[in-house]
Amino acid sequence: MSKNTKKIIVINGPNLNNLGIRNNNFYGKETLLDVESQMLENGKNNNFDVSFFQSNHEGAIVDFIQTLDKNELSGIIINAGALSQVGYSILDALIDLSPVNFIEIHISNVYSREEFRQKSVFAKYALGQICGLGTYGYLAAMNFFIKENE
Repeated sequence: MSKNTKKIIVINGPNLNNLGIRNNNFYGKETLLDVESQMLENGKNNNFDVSFFQSNHEGAIVDFIQTLDKNELSGIIINAGALSQVGYSILDALIDLSPVNFIEIHISNVYSREEFRQKSVFAKYALGQICGLGTYGYLAAMNFFIKENE
């Protein structure tokens, strides 16, 4: 990573594997691999390094977060929908990275209901919450960090 490149980390929790959409179309639109490809291209065009991490295990996500260097990060995008009423250890790890901000996203508009957002353990501390199908949610979060770092 060059000295001027900024870094965005994308963390996907168990919901993506549980939905079986890593290599398969979800909602008739695209695969997660398609989403990641578009994010990498967007990052390249804006001098951002984008890294991805996915796990079904909350402890593995915490371990990964604890390896991050907050001095290299511009932001974190976390999609942990299946962890909406747990995930406190992930939240603690994210808070420990302060002042690095994170945005919580959900890949389905079903999660945009206020009731779900209130149940999310991340809602109080996240810079924001974005609900959107596939690429739209991820790119919206990514573009926020790009604009913030201009």
